[in-house]
Amino acid sequence: MIKLFRVVLFIVCVLGTSPVMGADAAAGSGAAQTENFDWEPVIKAIVQVESEGNTRAVKGNSCGAMQITPILVAECNNILKKRKIKKRYTLRDRFSLEKSKEMFLLMQSHFNPLNDIEKAIRSWNGGNKYSVKRTQRYFEKVMKCIQSQK
Repeated sequence: MIKLFRVVLFIVCVLGTSPVMGADAAAGSGAAQTENFDWEPVIKAIVQVESEGNTRAVKGNSCGAMQITPILVAECNNILKKRKIKKRYTLRDRFSLEKSKEMFLLMQSHFNPLNDIEKAIRSWNGGNKYSVKRTQRYFEKVMKCIQSQK
């Protein structure tokens, strides 16, 4: 467990220094987040764990490379509406890797403004009110994929 903590701490330190456009820009508002953060290693790992990169993957209600549910699409649209952004996502957008990444970034900007990697991974698997116990195996798989990217 201490080793896992050190790995997470290392990743947070390394990723926390990489600037990118934020979720607001990805969602079409044209504004960058004040806190820039590079989610790409986390996204790549989630894609690998969820679908092995298959953008046409379907399992139950979850679809696409990031296995996005209809509820997540609706939540993204609610966030966009609250932000007075006209853009909306469709269920078909789950099959687009680019739009799936946008939805991930939008969710992080809304529910995870401090860019907590562990929270991002666990909530992607277990929802915003995730159980640490129930998301542990998923968290470990994603972290292992992140480590293997180096």
